[in-house]
Amino acid sequence: MRRLPVFFVLDCSESMIGENLKKMNDGLQMIVSDLRKDPHALETAWVSVIAFAGIARTIVPLHEIASFYPPRLPIGGGTHLGAALRELSVQIDTQVRVTTHEVKGDWKPVVYLLTDGRPTDDPSMEIKRWKEHYARKVNLIAVGLGPSADLNILRQLTENVMLFTESREGDFTRFIKWITASVTAHSRSVGEEKPPELNQTEYIVRLAKEDVVRAYDENCVTLTGRCSKTRRPYLMKYERPPVNVSGLDFRLNLNNFNIAGCYPIDEEYFTWSDASTYNVQVNTRDLHGVPGCPHCGNASAFAMCACGKLLCIDGPDEVVCPWCERVLSFRDNGGDSDFDVSRGRG
Repeated sequence: MRRLPVFFVLDCSESMIGENLKKMNDGLQMIVSDLRKDPHALETAWVSVIAFAGIARTIVPLHEIASFYPPRLPIGGGTHLGAALRELSVQIDTQVRVTTHEVKGDWKPVVYLLTDGRPTDDPSMEIKRWKEHYARKVNLIAVGLGPSADLNILRQLTENVMLFTESREGDFTRFIKWITASVTAHSRSVGEEKPPELNQTEYIVRLAKEDVVRAYDENCVTLTGRCSKTRRPYLMKYERPPVNVSGLDFRLNLNNFNIAGCYPIDEEYFTWSDASTYNVQVNTRDLHGVPGCPHCGNASAFAMCACGKLLCIDGPDEVVCPWCERVLSFRDNGGDSDFDVSRGRG
């Protein structure tokens, strides 16, 4: 049986923490559930999932739809698109069956690359390699999730670049239905010379923009801390608020970020994060809101040790830093002391 290999290459960087990651997990389940109802997809489609943050790994190798179980997506620091392309090319080389004199190989693979940010590595060599060796033998559909996605980089990979913007309730469900319909269309067109057209909706539009690669996502700030009681890690996320340009007060500080949430994570986060030296900081005067600890309920998840790491506290009592084991004592200074703190890559 000739297979239709379908690769989902998913951005699992820090900026996806919270509702976005939950939607991505739920979306994968919806896609697989709907594909099982289509006889063409059920017969031909085999699905693989590659996740990327500060590293890229295949978390599900090619698997038939009938027995495919959507994985729990990880989270990590960084958006290493170059690493993702390298891992994807390895999987195509090793998992996709090629045609020989004796047997027919798999159908032309389909790749869905979803990202909400800009690369935090230099993907130029991998993009060049992709265009030279893979672009003609793979149908790549790149989708930017929201306004921070670097569509200029994605357009270097493929002409099929789409932008998803969520503005109304139910938009994400429609987006997932669009992906499912696209996979189904590919499964029904196997053997045809030309791939099916990408149908656009009011929620998904073609758009290109010029931009530069950043070392971090400038539309959000992510900070990693540990619970002082359980020593388990958590991730705080601050987002830049939308600005109404028509009524803009030009005295407004556009560097401000509002708290979006504080989320429990596990030690796997550090495995998925870029381990290279990185020292971009943000000042606390630009961060509005202090969340509580998601593990123990301490009132503040935003206290900094002399080692530069963040931990949770619940008042002026002594506490042991879960990072370096220092004994610390915090006191209320009226909230007038701002300081710099290392931010994640987003």
